[in-house]
Amino acid sequence: MAAVSDGMPAPAGRDESFFLRGAFAMALVIVAGFSVQLAMGRSSFSAPPLVHAHAIVFMGWVAIYLLQNVFVATGRTGLHRRLGWVAAVWVVPMLILGFAVTIAIVRRGGVPFFFKPLQFLVFDPVSLLTFAGLTTAAILMRRQTDWHRRLHFCAMSVLLGPGFGRLLPMPLIAPWAWEATLVVCMIFPLVGMWSDKRRSGRVHPAWLWGVAAMVGCLLATEAITYSPVGDTIYRSVVAGTPGEAVAPLAFAPPPGPPPVP
Repeated sequence: MAAVSDGMPAPAGRDESFFLRGAFAMALVIVAGFSVQLAMGRSSFSAPPLVHAHAIVFMGWVAIYLLQNVFVATGRTGLHRRLGWVAAVWVVPMLILGFAVTIAIVRRGGVPFFFKPLQFLVFDPVSLLTFAGLTTAAILMRRQTDWHRRLHFCAMSVLLGPGFGRLLPMPLIAPWAWEATLVVCMIFPLVGMWSDKRRSGRVHPAWLWGVAAMVGCLLATEAITYSPVGDTIYRSVVAGTPGEAVAPLAFAPPPGPPPVP
């Protein structure tokens, strides 16, 4: 629900409790994923400023999405509407920083070993564009609350990849680590379909569009990754950087065991 609302009365049959619970569950996935990595010593606060800016902006979106659902569930539509305009603008720095961090990681040859570098370079931006597309559609359909909130729910589901990716045993599911993560993210809109069916006897078409966008994200990523276009993009991005020495479709070796003291 992190977008513009016109404050119109809620139509009958809306399940505020479902969307509120879903927002809390999504926030929990993100927080748990990053907290686990921090606790295990795989993440630290010594990352470059660009990474910190990226983290602040993306965690800000999680907070906005959660607050928007809280505002709707508690009837504070005025606050929901005002924060919605902030959220609409917030998407722009998310795209800029998301692209920038992805490029920086690829250029320094730091792609996690369970991802192919070229695929990593492609799937992060394509996922962000999928999120932005669903969010834009939700904003444009803000007067149709049933569509608005379901499209936002699907958009937020796309962003869960980094959270789930830090909770799943990624090295064990390579070479399908990214694909498996996206499939797990689809659980949320699929649960939304089940909730609609249970409550009203039918599945709202917004869920189908949301899932179709996520499937399209997967297909577009695979098509670009294994095409000459993808190879050209990769080589132009890494030219003159340490990443130039990294093969675009080869997995890096896993990190070795820590040295014996």
